[in-house]
Amino acid sequence: MDAYLIALVIAGGAALGIVVWALAKLGKALIKIAEALAAAAVVLFAVWLVIKAVMWALRQVLTHWRTSLTVLAMVAWWYWWGAASLGLAAGAVVGVLTAWRLIDLASFDAWAGRHLRAWWLRWTVYAPKLPQWLHACGLSIKPDAMPLVVTVNPLGRSIRRSRSQAQARLPQVLGVRSGASWDEVRIRLVPGQTPEDFDEAARALASARGVTRCQVRELSPNVVSIDFQRREPPGPPSAPRSSARWTAATRCSPRPRRSRPRCAPTRTSRSPAAAASRCARRCSAPRSPSRRLRSPR
Repeated sequence: MDAYLIALVIAGGAALGIVVWALAKLGKALIKIAEALAAAAVVLFAVWLVIKAVMWALRQVLTHWRTSLTVLAMVAWWYWWGAASLGLAAGAVVGVLTAWRLIDLASFDAWAGRHLRAWWLRWTVYAPKLPQWLHACGLSIKPDAMPLVVTVNPLGRSIRRSRSQAQARLPQVLGVRSGASWDEVRIRLVPGQTPEDFDEAARALASARGVTRCQVRELSPNVVSIDFQRREPPGPPSAPRSSARWTAATRCSPRPRRSRPRCAPTRTSRSPAAAASRCARRCSAPRSPSRRLRSPR
């Protein structure tokens, strides 16, 4: 081996070493850049989650301010005075309310009972179950059929068909009021729905709720009140107190294969109480269908 070949080998090895060293430095720099970008992405994602959680909490506080204030008061009490004092205070409040109910049921229901019952029914019955009832009764807006996407892979000779699924849009529960016999559930309609759609599904909603009567009232063009009668009142038929016009009343229409007439819902009455109390008279003495019924003052 001559000196020229030896020098060439040494020069090639040196050049290779320089290239490896440069690649190592470049790799370390790229790793640092990737770590910095990953850390920045994690920080930005965490900040986005925090902002989203704060906005959700503010929206819940503004929408359900009574429940939010009660929870905050209980948490503050537990933090400052402990769980034992919180339990004693809650027990004292429950005892006072129970004694009040046993002593004077009328005043208790007027001042406290109906509010507590409305809060309990909203979060345990209507908020979790009413959307399912509305969807089962056909009161949800189903999105149009999404386009079919076909993916063709010429290399693998495979065809894949996929269709994106969108959830149905359901009315939103705005509030619940509870009386001695009736529950008023206010909901906001989805664009594309009308109060008449809920009138037609009143019987199905009553069956879903497990009650015998269900009335629908139009509070505004996009807000209706679905009223469920939980139990029969002890006196004359009662109805939820509201200044809005009733969209369901009664009329006489013959039932097929039966001799006795029955009452079916229409949109001519102002109060379900008037509808219930005058149903028998109207069945015995039919009137003109264009005549309007007025609730007793």
